[in-house]
Amino acid sequence: MVGENRVLSRKRHLQLIIAILVGTALLCAAIAIGFALTRNTGSSQQKSTASASSSMSKTQRSQTVSPSSDPTTTSTTPTPTPTREPVDCSKEKCVALTFDDGPGPKTPELLDILAKEKVPATFMLVGRAVKTYPDIVAREVKEGHVLANHTWSHPQLTKISDSKINKEISSTLEAIKKVVPNAEVNLTRPPYGAFNSRVTAALKSLKQSVILWDVDTLDWKNRNPQSVLEQVKKQTKAGSIILMHDIHPTTIQAVPDIIKHLRSQGYTLVTVPELYGGTMTPGKVYFDQNMVR
Repeated sequence: MVGENRVLSRKRHLQLIIAILVGTALLCAAIAIGFALTRNTGSSQQKSTASASSSMSKTQRSQTVSPSSDPTTTSTTPTPTPTREPVDCSKEKCVALTFDDGPGPKTPELLDILAKEKVPATFMLVGRAVKTYPDIVAREVKEGHVLANHTWSHPQLTKISDSKINKEISSTLEAIKKVVPNAEVNLTRPPYGAFNSRVTAALKSLKQSVILWDVDTLDWKNRNPQSVLEQVKKQTKAGSIILMHDIHPTTIQAVPDIIKHLRSQGYTLVTVPELYGGTMTPGKVYFDQNMVR
């Protein structure tokens, strides 16, 4: 009996140990499963949060970056018309800056310079360029400059017929009127300065005064800012009309120094009509303030 009891006791102990081990294993398994589920839920939440954050970031960027803040976008708002006191060129040393053959792609740079310095100019416009750059022409008027006619296609007027002269001038006037309907254009500069009695008669019939010059900067020939400046220094006198071309970048580069020099010599910069007190006669040829034919 004693032996049987010992055997039964051992069996019970063994069963108890097995039960404890099985219970412990089940408990560990349950804990592991619970931890795994918790971890997966947390990871999903983190991914969801990150996705929402990324989406918000993209939304914020799309709201922040707009065409107006894009550094590659440039503003096209024109500079306000400069206000100037009337100038009496019968008492002051006046000089007129004139620019032929434009407008061109670099003309806005020249307009920026003139606006900054509060200097008016007279622009001798080629009709086909007016058609190409209408916004520049509108800006020239808005900023207080004077427009003049330089024909439609830049021919030598002495070598074409009266009817072609009329067409060259009239076509350009029409192109300018389309851009600035209220602009008064009654000045013409014959290309190359070429004129004769037939040309002046034709221009008179079109109510155009003939504008030449007495200072040729030779900017069309010597594409060098310093050379242009030297010609201005050498030739300019009171009442001069200075010939330049705004289609040449080197000329535009010279303008700030030209303005500085002329002012240092006591000159007042004006438009061509201002040189003559605002009164000019159709068919007359104007070389400078004191030379009129």
